[in-house]
Amino acid sequence: MRRSEITGLSWNDIDFKYQRITLRITKNNETRSVPLVGPALISLKERAKVRPIDSAAFVFPSHGKRGQKRPFDMDYAWTLVRSEAGLVDFRFHDLRHTAASFLAMSGAGLREIGDILGHKTLAMVQRYSHLTHDHKSATVERMVKLMFGRV
Repeated sequence: MRRSEITGLSWNDIDFKYQRITLRITKNNETRSVPLVGPALISLKERAKVRPIDSAAFVFPSHGKRGQKRPFDMDYAWTLVRSEAGLVDFRFHDLRHTAASFLAMSGAGLREIGDILGHKTLAMVQRYSHLTHDHKSATVERMVKLMFGRV
């Protein structure tokens, strides 16, 4: 998900029953849904235990002047996380490239990756997904094994 999609999430965008998030405000102005699984599902369920009763409330609220509610500005939190992880030159947006790469290496097709990331063109998906050297080597080894019965 894009940074703006995360910070703009409201509780009525999250469907715990069907384990998905519906993104209504996206870069290309098209509603899409993404799977909600693993650590993200667990974390949001924990956060939901202390959420406001208002289902339209932001999942990650921030309070502005005079108590106005607005989306969370994650710059400070991102700086802390990067520092703790020892990541000097790593933008939040780089996580989208990482996600695309891991989706590709786990066997997802270009169309699946594009749908999850919200890309309209396969060219953009290819720009985001990168294969590691180890993954490419393992792929070639599988091909050699298939062709010759051994590596």
